[in-house]
Formats: sequence, structure tokens, C-alpha cells
Amino acid sequence: MDKPVRKIIRLENYDYSKNGLYFITICTVHKNELLWATDVGDGAPDVPLCCAHAVGKVYLSSFGKIIRDNIHRANSVYDDKKILQYVIMPNHIHFILKIGAGVSGTSRAPSPTNEIVPQYVSMLKRFINKDIGFNIFQRSYYDHINRNKKE
Repeated sequence: MDKPVRKIIRLENYDYSKNGLYFITICTVHKNELLWATDVGDGAPDVPLCCAHAVGKVYLSSFGKIIRDNIHRANSVYDDKKILQYVIMPNHIHFILKIGAGVSGTSRAPSPTNEIVPQYVSMLKRFINKDIGFNIFQRSYYDHINRNKKE
């Protein structure tokens, strides 16, 4: 049985170990809405998340709080890699990752690699999944290189 061919979304011939800003999106497995919760009060059943904004009582679920805490933890550990802004949506997270000056590819490789962004995303997903107890994220992620202030 042939495996499906994965679409390559990375920018060809771009050095992903360069310092700069990267917009990252990571989705939950099957896009399950695990990261928000709602509270309508008075024992009423939860409303669907698509309608929850009308209720005005939407907050991070326990999984969403674990993600938030791990983002803050990663920012306190690394000086050269920081998440500048992030938003946790019902079934995915967006964040802007800043790779600082002086960062280069991994030292384990024979030559500098383009793996700083994927390694950081992998590390973040691994710590979050460990705290939750199982994998909540899809295998891949989306990244976009911010090339100017408008982006």
C-alpha cells in the first residue's frame, strides 16, 4: 500500500537556521477542539464552540492551559529563541517565533542545518504532550517566514 505523498510547504533554498521571525501554526489531531472550553452556567449543557463567542464565557481548557504554561516555560529557558506572541484557538495554536542573532544550525550535524525551527516546534510539542499524557498534535505544522514588518 502506497503512502500518500506529503506536500512540501517549506520555502525552497531558505536557510531555516537564520535569525528572524517565523509564523508557526500547529493543529490538533483530527482538528479536535480540545484547547477551549465553555461555561454557560446554571447546569445547562455546553454550547458548541462555534457559538460560544455569543455566550461570552469561553476560556482555555486544561489542555490549553498546559500549552500556555509550556510556551512561558520555553521562553524562560531559551535566550536566543522566543515566542513573541501567541494565540490558542479551539483546535490549533499560532505563534511568532523569534530566532535571535548568533544562533546557527545544530552542532551534532557535520554542517549547519536548517533544523532550528523544526527542532523548536518538536521540543514544544513533546513537552506539551508529556504534560498532557498523550499526543494531541498533528505530525506536521505550518510555518511562514516573516520577511517584513507588514507580515
